[in-house]
Amino acid sequence: MTPDAASHPAALPSTDADWWRQAAVYQIYPRSFADANGDGIGDLAGITSRVPYLAALGIDAVWLSPFYPSALADGGYDVDDYRDVDPRIGTLEEFDAMTAALHAAGIKVIVDVVPNHSSDRHVWFQEALASPRGSAARNRYIFRDGKGDNGELPPNNWVSLFGGPAWDRITEPDGTPGQWYLHLFASEQPDFNWSNEEVREDFRTTLRFWSDRGVDGYRIDVAHALTKNLDPAFDALLDVRQGHEHLFVDGQHPIWDRDEVHEIYADWRRIFDEYDPPRIAVAEAWVPAHRRARYASPEGLGQAFNFDLLMADYDAAEFRRIIVDNLAFADASGSSTTWVFSNHDVVRHATRYALPDDSAASAGGIMSGGKDGKQWLREGGDPAALDIPRGLRRAKAATLLMLALPGSAYLYQGEELGLQEAGQIPAADRQDPAFLRTQGEEVGRDGCRVPLPWTPEGPSFGFGPGGAHLPQPAWFSTYAVSVQEADAGSTLAFYRQALALRHELQTAEELTWLDSGRADVLRFERPGGWTVVSNFGTEPVDLPAGEVLLSSSPLVDGRLPGETTAWLRA
Repeated sequence: MTPDAASHPAALPSTDADWWRQAAVYQIYPRSFADANGDGIGDLAGITSRVPYLAALGIDAVWLSPFYPSALADGGYDVDDYRDVDPRIGTLEEFDAMTAALHAAGIKVIVDVVPNHSSDRHVWFQEALASPRGSAARNRYIFRDGKGDNGELPPNNWVSLFGGPAWDRITEPDGTPGQWYLHLFASEQPDFNWSNEEVREDFRTTLRFWSDRGVDGYRIDVAHALTKNLDPAFDALLDVRQGHEHLFVDGQHPIWDRDEVHEIYADWRRIFDEYDPPRIAVAEAWVPAHRRARYASPEGLGQAFNFDLLMADYDAAEFRRIIVDNLAFADASGSSTTWVFSNHDVVRHATRYALPDDSAASAGGIMSGGKDGKQWLREGGDPAALDIPRGLRRAKAATLLMLALPGSAYLYQGEELGLQEAGQIPAADRQDPAFLRTQGEEVGRDGCRVPLPWTPEGPSFGFGPGGAHLPQPAWFSTYAVSVQEADAGSTLAFYRQALALRHELQTAEELTWLDSGRADVLRFERPGGWTVVSNFGTEPVDLPAGEVLLSSSPLVDGRLPGETTAWLRA
């Protein structure tokens, strides 16, 4: 531990360096979890007030989406200051109090780091705007002269993931039209120049700042995008291959997943290893499965998100292939794999699985919903168009299967309530830049970010004493925490049982596949005689001998019904 850590009461050391390998991690979107002061925005004090709830859920860690000062051009992923807390969310002292409370409950703390871009309000970007071409201030970002007779055209035709061009033109300090800056996301999110040593050193400072405050680990946003090759020779090549990125040689795409990004993470690993135990990190890297290993290597970040189940259909063969492949990739990298079905960027999986059978249940890509979830949102997001009981049944079955797998499980706030996507948000209330920049063609991610319901009544269903920054549908009341805590058969009770059993049963990171006798049924055994059977079909199947510890739906005459998972012990 570094010397400064002793000054922070939350910076309590842990003795288990491998806690992350099979951890259950609960993602909190701070602005939508709990609001203590009634301003409609979730805050750190709200999280602290809900630590007993988190402890009762049985998680090992929380991951906090950004809580830094921000104009919310992208829900907090446009960061003004990497070493402070947004005043609307709290203070550094409240961060310390929250971390201390979580640690006292045995819960680790993971925070989001957003290294690809800052906000346009960051002091460095404001300095760049006030400085001339070629200045040190501009060199922290990616500024280029435009094309055309007077520089009126962008440097190339690269597009933003939020729609529109990836370049914006600035006005020079003397008032004339000036250079262009790169933003792979919203125009308020200028990309850093990671070839600049000053940028690298500033992030080293940031990692030590939060580690000294007791943070146990980091989720690295868009980890595959930091380094870029802006050689003009790539411009036309990318135009030709847009949408066919697989045609680029591995590690040589001009924007994504370049090999030299791993030099940055090897440097970060040296910082993480200064602490006892070492700080952990998980990469958000939307790359092919065979490319994840370098992000997850012990010399790099140590772990990388595996989104394959999130993007899969509810299909036994597809699930098995994904599980086999990712356990092999994890073993080859020396890491443990990760499993996830929902997060702040995709349609909730209870809703995806409720889509009609002729629609794939995939979430797809970084934007919310995938081709089918997006279509449902574009068509109005009407809950009446969903088979909600089936969606929840499948979601619970998939989740119970996932919680039985070796590796770490990432859960998203509200999924433990079986919460459905809020698909019917009025256009005037939407906040996602993907919606705003595409004139609604991309409906965006607001539907999975609506504040949680804690009680069935009140101005925000118990989210806080005031309203909510995104409108909550009336049907949220039936999913409220207090309603489910009074029901032993609720989804919340199911998650609590599953997580408690997972702690009891989890052993070595191994599994052995067993013959189920059916193509639509998966069966495997974990060390210690713990057996898992998951029926992806619709007809009941016989269970092997043993004590049924938990099933995602009630058994029918002792048999496992369709779309149900069960855990058994011999």
